[in-house]
Amino acid sequence: MKICRFNNGRVGVVEGDVVKDVTDVVTQSLGPVRWPLPIGDLLIANLDALLPKLKAAAVSAPSIPLAQASLDSPVANPPHIIAAPLNYPLHVKESADPAINHGVHMPTHEGFATPIDKYGLFLKSQTGVIGPGQKVILHWPGRRNDHEVELSVVIGRGGKNITRENALSHVAGYCIGLDITVRGTEDRSFRKAADTYAVLGPWLVTADEIGDPGNLDFGIEVDGEERQRSNTRNLICDVPDLIERASKVYALNPGDVIMTGTPDGVGEITSGCTMHAWIEKIGAMNIVVA
Repeated sequence: MKICRFNNGRVGVVEGDVVKDVTDVVTQSLGPVRWPLPIGDLLIANLDALLPKLKAAAVSAPSIPLAQASLDSPVANPPHIIAAPLNYPLHVKESADPAINHGVHMPTHEGFATPIDKYGLFLKSQTGVIGPGQKVILHWPGRRNDHEVELSVVIGRGGKNITRENALSHVAGYCIGLDITVRGTEDRSFRKAADTYAVLGPWLVTADEIGDPGNLDFGIEVDGEERQRSNTRNLICDVPDLIERASKVYALNPGDVIMTGTPDGVGEITSGCTMHAWIEKIGAMNIVVA
């Protein structure tokens, strides 16, 4: 099932080129909450119970053309945005360019099995999350801001010290992610955490529709020019590995997002350009840079 958030918080089931508005089902099923609020995203936490209700409601729910829906991030309240650096071999190679590493974030990892074993994972800000219905706002004028397209994993069932063997059973679904970044000497979590620098969308595709996340074609074009194109089979640390690694450090909660890393072809975005990102079995989205 493809589940979207649209038009400032409404919930829809995407079927072809229409959105079925099932907001009332979600509102009635989740009920009221009280402070202190539970950690995580309530919709994602209750997704298993909601799915049959959403499927039934979609049959007769009001519908609007998908083209007329302003799409929000499919995850409203992610506790963590966990991201993986240097997780495709050719991106590791291209990161030797001083324009990318600035002499600080060098791609070399001698003595370590993978770049992630050396550099670890990093966090992006929850307040930086937007959907394709919003615009990326550049925060460092005069500096190089880049697109980085990647598969994003949405955790449905939380846990700590999750094993690789059980990792995929904790996944609610997948979406497209754009890890927008400014090049420079600052720590990754600062340069990549500005508001609007974590784009998620266009919707959440439930895990059962994806099957194996380790064999998905994906890419991005900017103003019609192809910049990045790869397949998730080229990941250095795959999805189960990343879940295992992250859960050793962070207790994962429903709604946590793991951005799995970007392939080679990262490039500059500027005000006025349009990014077209796509992932096999998920879909595509257009994002404008303000």
